[in-house]
Amino acid sequence: MAAPSAHAQPTYSPGASDTEIKLGQSTPLSGPASAFGAGAGRAVVGYFEMLNEQGGLNGRKINFTQLDNAYSAPKAVEQSRRLVEDIGVLAEVGTIGTVPNVAIQKYLNSKQVPQLFITAGGRRFNDPKTFPWTVPLYPDFETEGRVIAKYILKTKPDAKIGVLYQNDDFGRDYLKGLRAGLGAKASLIVAEASYELADPTIDSQIVQLKAAGVDTMIEQSSAKATAQSIRKVHELDWHPLHVIGGSTASVETVLKPAGLEASKGVVTTQFLKQPGDPAWADDQEMTAYKAFLKKYAASANPDDYSVLVAYVNVNAVALVLRKCGDQLTRENLVRQATSFHGERLPLMLPGISISTKPDDYAPFKTLRIAVFDGTSWTLSGDPMSAD
Repeated sequence: MAAPSAHAQPTYSPGASDTEIKLGQSTPLSGPASAFGAGAGRAVVGYFEMLNEQGGLNGRKINFTQLDNAYSAPKAVEQSRRLVEDIGVLAEVGTIGTVPNVAIQKYLNSKQVPQLFITAGGRRFNDPKTFPWTVPLYPDFETEGRVIAKYILKTKPDAKIGVLYQNDDFGRDYLKGLRAGLGAKASLIVAEASYELADPTIDSQIVQLKAAGVDTMIEQSSAKATAQSIRKVHELDWHPLHVIGGSTASVETVLKPAGLEASKGVVTTQFLKQPGDPAWADDQEMTAYKAFLKKYAASANPDDYSVLVAYVNVNAVALVLRKCGDQLTRENLVRQATSFHGERLPLMLPGISISTKPDDYAPFKTLRIAVFDGTSWTLSGDPMSAD
C-alpha cells in the first residue's frame, strides 16, 4: 500500500531519461538565410548551456544538437531524420522559417515527434487535425493582417490602400488576413504589387503604388525590402500612412539603414519589446536578455530580431518542459504546449500573453499597434484583437 502508484513513476519517450533530455534543431547556419540563422542559433545553444550550468530542468541536463539546414527544404528533411533516427531527440524545437518547417512537417508528424514552437507565421502551422505534432510560437501572418485591417478601419476608414507583399506564404497569408479583416470594405484596396524574395530591389513596385493614388501603403516584406521601401517612399516625397510587418520593425537592422527621419510615422504590429528601442533601455527583462547574450552568445547581436525571437522561444521550451515534470513523453509535451492560459514570457509587451487550446494552436490572439517617432516605437491604443 505504501508503494507509489504507477502514475507517479517517471514516464519517458525516446530522448528523455532520469538524467537528460535530448532536443534538436536545424537552422540556417549557411545559405541565403544565414544572416539571421547564425545569431539566433547561437542564442539557442547559449540558453541551454546556461540552463545546464544552473542544474538543468527538473534535475535533467539538456543534451542539445543543432544542425545546419542551409534554409533548404531537402537539407531540412535530411537533418530532421538525423535528429530523430540517429540522435533520438524527444522533440525538434524552434526551427526558423517557413521553407524548412513546411518541408519537415509531414515527416515529423508521421513519426509523432513534436515540431515544437516553430518560428514561422504561416497559417498552415495551426492545423491540429492534420498536423497535431506541429505547434507554432509566433503570431501568424493572417492574424497580423486582420489586426492591421481593424486599425485602418478605426483610424482611416476612407483609406485608399496599396499593398506590397512578398510572393509566398509570408506575404499571401498576411494579405488574406488583411482582406478578411476589411470584410465589406475590402474594396479600399485599390492596388497590389508583389515581389520575389530574390528580387534585388522593389523600387518599381513603390512607384507603381504611388501612381495608383494610394494614401495608405501596407507591406509584408523582408527586412531588406522594407528598408528599401521606406527609403524610396521618402525619396519620392510621398507621404502615405505606411504600415510595415512586425517581423521587420527592428530599429537597428531595418529603420536605421532606411533612415530614421525617413522612418518617422511608420506603423507596425508588435508583441515583443525591441532591444534597440530607447523605450526599453532600462527595462529589467531587457537588461537580463542583454546580459545573457553577453555571457553565453557574445557573437549574437541583441538588436537582431531573430535573436530576440529565439530567446523568447527557448524560454517557452523551458517552461513547457518544467510543466511536464517527470512525465517526459512526446504526447505530454504537446499536451502542455497546447494548454497555455494567458502565459507571459520574458520580453512580451504589456497586455500580451499566449493562450493555446487542443483545437487551436495559435498562441497570439492580440497584438499591439506601434508608431515610430523618429527615435523609438510608441505603443498606440490598447492591445488589439484579430477577432
